[in-house]
Amino acid sequence: MTTAIVPGTFDPITSGHLDVIERATKLFDEVVVGVAASKRKNGSGPLFSEQQRVKFIEEATKHLPQVRVAAFDTLLIDFVRAQRGDVIVKGLRAMTDFELEFQMAALNSRMDSDIETLFIMAAPEFMYLSSSAVREIAALGGPVKGLVPAVVENALRNSFSNNIDASA
Repeated sequence: MTTAIVPGTFDPITSGHLDVIERATKLFDEVVVGVAASKRKNGSGPLFSEQQRVKFIEEATKHLPQVRVAAFDTLLIDFVRAQRGDVIVKGLRAMTDFELEFQMAALNSRMDSDIETLFIMAAPEFMYLSSSAVREIAALGGPVKGLVPAVVENALRNSFSNNIDASA
């Protein structure tokens, strides 16, 4: 049995993340979505709690029986080992993603050369999509329908006092 780990902060999970997770289920027997408890780049904490992010992903992947969701606050490589993972799956959108992900893959390989990293290119319709863009659109009252699962759309609507346009 081959186990893939799809790690991320998922604040929030987007349709692009789901696409990578769904595609990984076609390649591996089990897919563990690892929700990192990391802080956002600007130093503040995530918009949604770790428990909320896990719940959102569980809801969004309930149609995928081989997917499990687990939170972690360790080095990724330690989480992969604890989950008995064989491979790390990362989605790539652009060259800027590649540079950072290539560096992290090299460091992970140095820490455990038995664990491979597989990159899955974002589907063209999701190449522009990021959690930070979704948060900004939602904060400004813009439409997020189709960019995130319905459970996240509702949570974003409740998180911001602005009216999110769900029709667009």
